[in-house]
Amino acid sequence: MSKNTLTPRRHLSKSILASCLLSIFTLTGHAQQDTTLYIKHVSFPPNATLEQKVSIAARLVPSPQQLEWQKMELTAFLHFGINTFTGREWGNGTEDPALFNPTELDAEQWVQNLKEAGFKMVLLTAKHHDGFCLWPTQTTQHSVASSPWKNGKGDVVKELRDACSKYDMKLGIYLSPWDRNAECYGDSPRYNQFFIEQLTELLTNYGEVHEVWFDGANGEGPNGKKQIYDWDAFYKTIQRLQPKAVMAIMGDDVRWVGNEKGIGRETEWSATVLTPGIYERSKANNKRLGIYNQATDLGSRNMLDNATELFWYPSEVDVSIRPGWFWHENENEKVKSLKHLTDIYFQSVGYNSVLLLNIPPDKRGLIHEADIARLKEFAAYRQQVFSNNAVLNGQALWKTGNDSTCIYKLKPESKINIVLLQEDITHGQRVEEFEVEALVNGIWQPIGKGTTVGYKRMIRFSDIEATALKISIKSSRLEARINNVAAYYAPAIGEQQTTVSWNNLPRTSWKSLSEQPLVIDLGKTVSLKGFTYAPLNEQAKPTMAYRYNFSTSLDGKNWKRILQHGEFSNIMHNPLPQTVQFEQEETARFIKLEATTPDDKPAIVEMEEIGITLVGHEATCQ
Repeated sequence: MSKNTLTPRRHLSKSILASCLLSIFTLTGHAQQDTTLYIKHVSFPPNATLEQKVSIAARLVPSPQQLEWQKMELTAFLHFGINTFTGREWGNGTEDPALFNPTELDAEQWVQNLKEAGFKMVLLTAKHHDGFCLWPTQTTQHSVASSPWKNGKGDVVKELRDACSKYDMKLGIYLSPWDRNAECYGDSPRYNQFFIEQLTELLTNYGEVHEVWFDGANGEGPNGKKQIYDWDAFYKTIQRLQPKAVMAIMGDDVRWVGNEKGIGRETEWSATVLTPGIYERSKANNKRLGIYNQATDLGSRNMLDNATELFWYPSEVDVSIRPGWFWHENENEKVKSLKHLTDIYFQSVGYNSVLLLNIPPDKRGLIHEADIARLKEFAAYRQQVFSNNAVLNGQALWKTGNDSTCIYKLKPESKINIVLLQEDITHGQRVEEFEVEALVNGIWQPIGKGTTVGYKRMIRFSDIEATALKISIKSSRLEARINNVAAYYAPAIGEQQTTVSWNNLPRTSWKSLSEQPLVIDLGKTVSLKGFTYAPLNEQAKPTMAYRYNFSTSLDGKNWKRILQHGEFSNIMHNPLPQTVQFEQEETARFIKLEATTPDDKPAIVEMEEIGITLVGHEATCQ
């Protein structure tokens, strides 16, 4: 609860007090119900009725670590490593450590700029899928210790730790379970011990760590066997070494929202029936309920009806400020616009989630000037919007049940287009449906409605001048506890016009000769230096391409293999255009793409999803 929360009886005006007290006194016996709170997890009693489950769900609350994590609202991802120097998104583990040689690495530059932009934590990719470690680990030679940077004496994690300490910023660690360099990967017991040793180094030698971030990436090791991770052992290692840290994504503290576009759910339950993936029962539980990370409903009454347990498992929305996650030279002009970042903010933080925004350092070891300029613009805009709250006494705690309203006066001549609501989640997430009206020229007008509130919910609407707001709780689990109502005005932002061109040869002359594999007659002989794969509508689908071979031909009969065993890295979660450059110029009239899906089945690629980069032209997407 906010330190400034006031009690309605002492601080509300008489008209507001009457409206709020009416709702308090008409509660349907909730005060006599069980007030026991359940921290982080609860199992429903056998044969519990739906109403009993709803009552229990209303009293599930976050752990202290989860609550502090939620309050941060804005956290930063730093994707930095060997991929920064190769131009890849996913390395294959064979990269020469000598490639890693930032010329001006300055962790203080990272942290100071992020701090000034309003971020509360910095999360570093200490090891990505390529296995290259940004600290001098004792587990492998594939690390900064084998690089020319600082003559092999450098330690990126330590430099970031020191910078975070100086600027009072929290530190988070990403450690990829998938390791394409480790010889023992695929030999599950050996690799699990190897991974625990790496995790132990990071959680022992660098002070307090506030978040440990694992994704579920997995693959075959050199022995052809798929690695089986010992999540329980990983989790226990974190609890033993960093008990205050939250474990994200492949953990039971923080949940992946289900996409990498920066978009949360309008109905976002932190009290969810989704079983975290680290538990052995998760697959069976989630399959029985028909849910998964991307499911739209993770906690409604319909879901509670068939559930046997419930988790406080809040949503984290991760997205990059650029098209890719690692820095690429050709993306310096593609930093997300202020309008795009603002929309992401309202659809993440404003949808009861924490925003994890990726800002990747460049080859110098600095956050690029284009990214810094946008961060400053983003921070200044938020400061402009949220520095003037139009609601009077909005932090007075309002306890309310179903079909109840509370009226809040606004400052004189208030122009608004945002309303913010917050629940006191230390007593659970309870609001299921709400409506908002504004008093405009003496008439109540509906301006917004929604389902869940949680830690923070923001709704946007057209500009109005109002004198009061009426908040109606239409449905609640037990007694809702609204501890903040605010209203703001956000000036309109003009969308920057950007031209995305990833095909230099008009398709009017093209002809598809085969679908699997995809064979295209370009209509004339041209000089190529690359091609692009761009999933239609930037949507992931089960039939999309992941691994591929690419060939060219002059006559459609005799083929030259240009690229073999290629990979559209992370395309499943970030289905944006990916451009592949050839090592040398190629002359061709026909092209052939042989591709398989992430499940190793034949992929279906449409001709419209392919682009050509001609010699003398520039592709615009990584």
